Amino acid sequence: MTINCLGDLIELTNPKILGIVNLTPDSFYDSGSLKNEAAIISKVEKMLQDGADFIDVGGYSSRPGATDISIDEEMNRVLPVVKLLVKEFSGIRLSIDTFRSSVAKACLDQGAALINDISAGNLDAEMLKTIAAYQVPYIMMHMKGSPQTMQSLASYKNITQEVCFYFSEKIAEARALGIHDIIVDPGFGFAKTLDHNFELLTNFEILKQLDVPILAGISRKSMIYKTLNTTADQALNGTTALHMIALQKGANILRVHDVKEAKECVVLFEAIAKFDNTKPK
Repeated sequence: MTINCLGDLIELTNPKILGIVNLTPDSFYDSGSLKNEAAIISKVEKMLQDGADFIDVGGYSSRPGATDISIDEEMNRVLPVVKLLVKEFSGIRLSIDTFRSSVAKACLDQGAALINDISAGNLDAEMLKTIAAYQVPYIMMHMKGSPQTMQSLASYKNITQEVCFYFSEKIAEARALGIHDIIVDPGFGFAKTLDHNFELLTNFEILKQLDVPILAGISRKSMIYKTLNTTADQALNGTTALHMIALQKGANILRVHDVKEAKECVVLFEAIAKFDNTKPK
C-alpha cells in the first residue's frame, strides 16, 4: 500500500507519523505557540528528528464552534510557512490541512505534497477537481456540517456503518475524477459524541474494507481528556494508549502533536507485530 508524494512512493504497510503544526490562535491545544519563523523552524526540525514522516500545516481552527475566518486570512497564515519550510528542509513532505481549494492550490504550487481536508470536498466544490489536477495524495475526513455546526449534528443509527457508507461514496466520487491516492480519516471528535468516538475506535478495523490507507487523528482530543477528567495538556499518556489500539486495528498513519512518543508507539507495535501470525507479512 503506497502513496506518491512528489515522485516518491511512500510505503504505508509500516505505520507513518503525521506531525501537527497549528498556525491558529484558537486551537484546542498549543494555540498560538508558534509566534515567529524561528519557533516554527525549531518545532518542525524537532518533529523531523523525532521521526515524523509528514508535517501537517493548518491555519483554520476546526475545533467545535471555532471562529470562521476568511480565505485571505487562512492564506496569510499558511502560505508563508509553506514557503519557509520548503526552503529550510529539503525533501520535506508537507500536508496542508484545509478544506478550501484555493488555499490547497496555492500551497501545492509552493511544494506541498498532500492535502488534508476535514470536509472530504463537501465545503468546496472545487476541491476534488484540484486534487485530480495536481495528482497528490488526499486525506478525506468524515464530518457533518462545518466546525461551527457539527456538534449539533452528532446523530447516528449505526455510526460505523454510516461512516463506511460515507467513505464508499466519497471514494467513488474521487476515483471517477482520476484521484488515485486516497486516505480516509473517520474524524474522531467531529460531529461525534464521546460514545461515538469510542465505538468508532472499537470498530476501526472495519474501515479496512474500504481498501485505502486509514488515518487516526486522536491526539489529545476530548474523547481522551474528558474521559480521564483532565485537560488536553495532560492527555499524552491517554493518547499513547489509544494510539496503540488504533495501530493494532489497522491505522496506517497517526496524526499527532507529540512525534517522539508516537514514534515509540509505532516501534513497539512493530516489534509485537513480527510475532503476530494473524497479520499478513
